[in-house]
Amino acid sequence: MSPITIISIIAAYFCILILISFLTSSKTDNTDSFFLANRKSPWFVVAFGMIGTSLSGVTFISIPGMVNKAEFSYLQFVFGYLLGYLVIATILMPLYYRLNLISIYAYLEQRFGYWSYKTGAFFFLLARTIGAALRLYVVAGVLQLAVFEALGVPFYVSVFITIALIWVYTFRGGMKTIIWTDTFQTLAMLICVGTSIVLISDELNLSFQGLVKTVEESSFSKVFFWDVKDSRYFMKQFFSGAFITIVMTGLDQDMMQKNLSCKNLGEAQKNMFTFSIILVLVNILFLSLGALLYIFAQAKGITLPTKGDDVFPFLALNYFPAFAAIAFILGIVAITYASADSALTALTTSFCVDFLDFKNRPETERQNLKFYVHIGFSLLLMLVIIIFKLINDESVVTAVFKIAGYTYGPLLGLYAFGLFIRRDLQDKLVPAVCFVAPILTYIINLNSKAWFWGYEFGFEILMLNGFITILGLLAISRPSANALPATA
Repeated sequence: MSPITIISIIAAYFCILILISFLTSSKTDNTDSFFLANRKSPWFVVAFGMIGTSLSGVTFISIPGMVNKAEFSYLQFVFGYLLGYLVIATILMPLYYRLNLISIYAYLEQRFGYWSYKTGAFFFLLARTIGAALRLYVVAGVLQLAVFEALGVPFYVSVFITIALIWVYTFRGGMKTIIWTDTFQTLAMLICVGTSIVLISDELNLSFQGLVKTVEESSFSKVFFWDVKDSRYFMKQFFSGAFITIVMTGLDQDMMQKNLSCKNLGEAQKNMFTFSIILVLVNILFLSLGALLYIFAQAKGITLPTKGDDVFPFLALNYFPAFAAIAFILGIVAITYASADSALTALTTSFCVDFLDFKNRPETERQNLKFYVHIGFSLLLMLVIIIFKLINDESVVTAVFKIAGYTYGPLLGLYAFGLFIRRDLQDKLVPAVCFVAPILTYIINLNSKAWFWGYEFGFEILMLNGFITILGLLAISRPSANALPATA
C-alpha cells in the first residue's frame, strides 16, 4: 500500500470518531459530563470499551511478539488479573461510590489529609503520563514505518499528528464521548485480530479445529512454569498480575473513571466482572495469534526481526495481503487510541479536580481551565514520547510494567495502609516516604542477585515497592483517634 492510501484509511477512521464525538456531546455539556458522563453510562457498553483501554497497542504488538521467548507464560499473569478485579469490585469500588468521588484520590484526603491526597494524585499523574506515552509510542512508531518515513516526515511530526488526533475528538465530550469511541475502537481491534488469524489459517490450509490443534502442539503453548528460579514461575507471575491489576485499574483514575460513570455500584460491578472474563479470553486470542505468526513465518521461510515488538508489523505490512495490512493499521490505531484517549481525559480530570480546586470555581472558569489543561497534557505526552524514542532499548510491554512497579508502588502502599491498618499518619511526612520508597526499591532491585542468592525481581517489584512504602508509613504513624474501621 502507498502511504497516501494508508493516510486516507486513517483519515476515514478518524472521521468516524469525530462523528461519534459530535453525536455524544452538545453545547450544553459541562465539566460533570466531561469527567463522569453524568453517571449515565450503560454498564455493558463500558465493559466492552474497557477491553480496548486495558489492552492498548502494547498488547497488540508486544504480546504476540513475546511468544517466541516467553511462550504462553503470560497467561499466568493474566489469570492473576481475575483476583485483582475481584478485589477492585468488592473493596475499592464500593468505597468510591460510597464517598461519591470524581477523583479517586480524594479518598486519601479524607483518610489521611492534604499532603497524602496530593502525593497520591501526583504519582497517578506521573505513572499515567509515562504509561500513556509508551502506548502512544507504539502507534507512532508503526505510523512512522508505514506512512511518514516514506514521505520524509520526521518522527516528532508523526507524534504531533498522533496526539492532535486524540485532542480533536476528546476536548469537548470527554468521558461522555470516550465511553462510545472506546466501544467502536475495541470492535475494530477485535476485527483486526480475527482477520489476521483467518488469513494465517487460510495460508496454512487449516480448519478451525486444525488451527487450535496447531497452536496446542506448537513449541510456544506451554502455560505453567513451576521452577522457583525461573522468571516465569507461576506464583510470581500470578500475584504480580493481581497486584498490577489492582494498581493499574483499581488505583488508576483513568480506568476507575469509566466505572464511576455507571449509574450505580451494582451496574459498575456487573461491568467489572463481565469485563474481566472477556479480557482473559482476548489475551488468549492474542497469544494464539503470536504463535500463529511464528508458525506462519517458519512455514514460509521468512526471516523475522530479532525484536519481538517488530514481528507482527513486519509480517502484516510486508507479507499479508492488502486487506489484512489495512486491518492491521486500523487495529493498531484503534487499540492504541482506545487506551490513550481516556488517559488524556483522566490526566485532565485529575489535575483539574486534585490540583486546581474545581469544586469552588464557577462553571465558566472550569470550562476554560479544562480546555488549557487538556492542551497542556497533550504537549507533555508528545515530549515524553520523543524522549522515550531516544532512550528505549527493550520490549515496550516490559517497559510499561517495569515503570508501573516504581510509579504505582507508593499508591499501593497508601491505599493498603488506609484500608487495612487502623492508624493515622503524620500527613506532612507522607510525600517523603512515598518518594524514598521507589529509590530504595530500585537499589534493592539493582543488587538483588548479590544480596538474595541470585534472585532477580520481575513484575513483582511493585509488591516490594508497596511493602517498603507501608513500612515507611508505619514509621510515621500514630494510634488512630477514630475507633471506626479504616475503610469507613
